[in-house]
Amino acid sequence: MKVEIWSDINCPFCYLGVHQFLEALGGFEHKDQTEVIHRSFELDPTQPRGASGEVVAHLAKQYGFTREQASQGEIQLGEKAAEFGLPYVTSGRDFGDSFDMHRLVHFAGESGRAEDMLLALFHANFADERKLFGSHERLVEIAAGEGFDEARVRAVLADDTRFAQAVRDDETLAHELKCQGVPYFVLDRHYVLSGAQPIEVYADFLRQGWEHYISGATST
Repeated sequence: MKVEIWSDINCPFCYLGVHQFLEALGGFEHKDQTEVIHRSFELDPTQPRGASGEVVAHLAKQYGFTREQASQGEIQLGEKAAEFGLPYVTSGRDFGDSFDMHRLVHFAGESGRAEDMLLALFHANFADERKLFGSHERLVEIAAGEGFDEARVRAVLADDTRFAQAVRDDETLAHELKCQGVPYFVLDRHYVLSGAQPIEVYADFLRQGWEHYISGATST
């Protein structure tokens, strides 16, 4: 059984949803027979390469909020994260171009560690007070901290073409599958679930998918 997950490092609901899904998967009876593929999706693909800015200012501009409304939204997300047992920095975070981060997730996928890279980037964005976007050195630090070879990471970041097509292919596929927001979970190209959900919802999603998977396997 295969589950494809589209997400973006900028997206707080992806941070929450992916962690909740993985918690559900950890308790799933057939987790060893479930393949998880992490796919790329940029919330704002118009961001200039290397762009970085204050997240509250970005939210206010993007959605027509006041700064107070945007700040309150961050506080509410922090409360939701706490309900899920996740840390969340509610002020001072930045927002920016995530394309290089998606390239690094694909790089990590070559060694079967895409999830490790993605979770490390999520943590750096939402649970660490230091800025994340606009710095290759920060990305190198995060990747090296997860045990990735520093020289290889630097080589990927230095070459804008490395894994760029893989990111674009994921985004094209998301469009074809009618994905308009993330996180977006697709199970065997048959069942779809979107948004940050409680663990129980993801558990039901997996069980329902498994029943479909088994029925297909036994009918062939």
